[in-house]
Amino acid sequence: MRGLSWAIGVLAACAATGASAQPLVNLTGTYTCIQMCRGGNIGFPTYVTQNGDSVNLVTETGESFRAYPDWSAPNSRLWIDARDESVVYSPDGMRIQFDDGRVWQRDIAPPPVVVHRGPVAYYRR
Repeated sequence: MRGLSWAIGVLAACAATGASAQPLVNLTGTYTCIQMCRGGNIGFPTYVTQNGDSVNLVTETGESFRAYPDWSAPNSRLWIDARDESVVYSPDGMRIQFDDGRVWQRDIAPPPVVVHRGPVAYYRR
């Protein structure tokens, strides 16, 4: 019995350490640069695509970067190796803030407009 409980404990420990380092929230979507935008491009769209633990960022100037979860805080930070810069995102994924002060906010599109048409009457001539 003692060996069985030890084996279950070892299996549980192995399963717990195999956790993925991917962000807890889905960051995929369109964002808008709202603060400290490069080139004064305030209000320009930015894009984030998340695929597993890899996150692709397209900035307001059209530059593309790949980011990965930061080893020190994988559930709230990303690391952009090409820029040697860290990114913090909100727990709900609505805001992304860079070390240089830029802030992106998720662009929530308004709901589509539904146009109701009246019945169509067909007449024979």
